[in-house]
Amino acid sequence: MNSPILIACAHGTSSPHGAAEVNALRDGIAGLRPGLDVREAYVDVQDPDLPAVVAGLPEGETAVVVPLLLSVGYHVKVDIARAVKSRPDTLAAAPLGPDPRLAALLDARLREAGVTDNDAVVLAAAGSSDPSAAQSVEELTDQLRALRSNRIVAGYGASAKPSVPDAVAMLREEAAGGAGAGESAGAVDLGGRVVIASYLLAPGFFHDQLAKAGADLVTAPLLPSPVLAEIALERYDAALAAAPQPRP
Repeated sequence: MNSPILIACAHGTSSPHGAAEVNALRDGIAGLRPGLDVREAYVDVQDPDLPAVVAGLPEGETAVVVPLLLSVGYHVKVDIARAVKSRPDTLAAAPLGPDPRLAALLDARLREAGVTDNDAVVLAAAGSSDPSAAQSVEELTDQLRALRSNRIVAGYGASAKPSVPDAVAMLREEAAGGAGAGESAGAVDLGGRVVIASYLLAPGFFHDQLAKAGADLVTAPLLPSPVLAEIALERYDAALAAAPQPRP
């Protein structure tokens, strides 16, 4: 019996480099599960768009949409949910984040960039108008704080606050002696640089904007890394395990 189809659904990007990284992630998912039918889909920018992919699935076959996205937000709650609802035997998996392995990957990116304990860090996420997305990012930020002693705050590329430039400016002010009471006046020495940790899958529009946010350094995105393919398959398996089983 064939395994259910896995629809690896990404946001979409106009960046050839970013698109290549996402394609490589999709290939990595297929490589970890030989024989699994892994299909391409997007919620924005690129084709094939998710509704068309779902509509073209073979009748009677189960499919799981795995969001190649880092948090719950509009695309997961609306775009993917709507596509899944449009066809029987179609399930939605959870997004890739938050996950402690992504925090470990961010920590690795920071270490690769030479970030020291004295550097302050803005964890830069794409942002969403859905409050659940910010909650997911804050959870990931806490996971990263558990791995590093740096002062770490979250910043967003769009639709949520603080923006990445505002978060960078806030940390600059703290480093100059403007920290107030509470967490921002903690024991961490803010005499170092302000660094942006890119909590983005791949190069593209949002990652390009990080270079303009006023930080001393911007880390590379999460891809390439085999961790993302492993998490995607775990989300696929979990969605199937949680699905109602047909009666015998």
